[in-house]
Amino acid sequence: MDRNTERQARQNILNAVKEYCETYHNVKKPFEKGQRIPYASRVYDSDEMVNLVDSALEFWLTSGRYTDEFEEKMAQYLGVRYCNLVNSGSSANLLAFMALTSPLLGERAVQRGDEIITVAAGFPTTVAPVIQYGAVPVFVDVTIPQYNIDVTMLEEALSEKTKAVMVAHTLGNPFDLKTVSEFCKKHNLWLVEDNCDALGSEYEIDGKVKLTGTVGDIGTSSFYPPHHMTMGEGGAVYTDNPLLNKCVRSFRDWGRDCVCPSGRDNLCGHRFDRQYGELPVGYDHKYVYSHFGYNLKATDMQAAIGCAQLKKFPSFVERRRHNFDRLKKKLEAAHISDKLILPEACERSRPSWFGFPVTCKEGTSRNHVVQYMEDHGIQTRMLFAGNLTKHPCFDGMRAAGEGYRIAGNLTNTDRIMADTFWIGVYPGMTDEMIDYMAQTLIEAVH
Repeated sequence: MDRNTERQARQNILNAVKEYCETYHNVKKPFEKGQRIPYASRVYDSDEMVNLVDSALEFWLTSGRYTDEFEEKMAQYLGVRYCNLVNSGSSANLLAFMALTSPLLGERAVQRGDEIITVAAGFPTTVAPVIQYGAVPVFVDVTIPQYNIDVTMLEEALSEKTKAVMVAHTLGNPFDLKTVSEFCKKHNLWLVEDNCDALGSEYEIDGKVKLTGTVGDIGTSSFYPPHHMTMGEGGAVYTDNPLLNKCVRSFRDWGRDCVCPSGRDNLCGHRFDRQYGELPVGYDHKYVYSHFGYNLKATDMQAAIGCAQLKKFPSFVERRRHNFDRLKKKLEAAHISDKLILPEACERSRPSWFGFPVTCKEGTSRNHVVQYMEDHGIQTRMLFAGNLTKHPCFDGMRAAGEGYRIAGNLTNTDRIMADTFWIGVYPGMTDEMIDYMAQTLIEAVH
């Protein structure tokens, strides 16, 4: 079979895939009241499915040309030098933290027993790598209705053991990056932005508008289906720092010292003529390990979906903002401020909202409101862990009185655990769906 015949056969398959997707996947039905409204869902068309099959037909399986394209274009979008695709947002957080433990960082490397400032009102995998490594999370409270780190507590949380701040932008709402970044610079601390729920959010700092995830030393993203864009499972770690990037890539790729991608050898021309550690001179550089790493790469099929999603991504962000603004306007017009606390964006920010958080005031039962919403087909979610330190995974540390520290108190964190929930604003939602959610929430509190 000649090359032209193969190309034509491949194109025939992709044309059929496009037709299949447009016939059976892209059929939109009008919304009817009572129809289930998930808090999030995939938004895609034939572009993603064609890319997926195109990658599958190559049968490369591991990272390849689509991975290279995604990393390059994602870095361009963010305005950073380096982007590393990984298999999940949780893995992205793991790599971001572990990069800070690299001996290559010298005195600034995080050691076991060092402290990392974070919050308990968030997702557990922002904190899990810290504990798993043997460092100590120091929890500070958050603010309501921004649901982000209370920056007035940073100095109280600081100790001679503090090495970093690692915290998320909650539900797309940026935390006070100006204050946090100035605090980190003042005390020579690393700043890791968990950007998994905030891709596309903007923050004005030093007279410039920057995307969240790019102000600190390292940013992370998740591409799980509910997130701002998806490739099924997937995540990314990004930075402007070449040394941190080297550490991230090494930890991602088994901990090896070599930077050659899979399937390519000896790019540096020194594969067999150097000495590393106590290994013999000329030991194959592809099998030299500078870190105790992992294999956290994504597949090229995931990256293929991501490449198609990335082209649509700006429109996703605008639709999220539209949905959030419409929902908030409807709720404000209903004059329910005596029942609910509605969310507010951080000063100097323009969020790419992941969800719409609501806190019930005294006399309004969250359980009642949530059950009413669910009974009427609207999916709700808690604000992740609420207070992570109250979960069973902390039982042993709590009983022993060690392994973590709380600076001040977690009053608002506990309030969120008791009274806060959120609903979605994902880009697949129509105005009719948003209006129905607003109407149902107003009914619930009355």
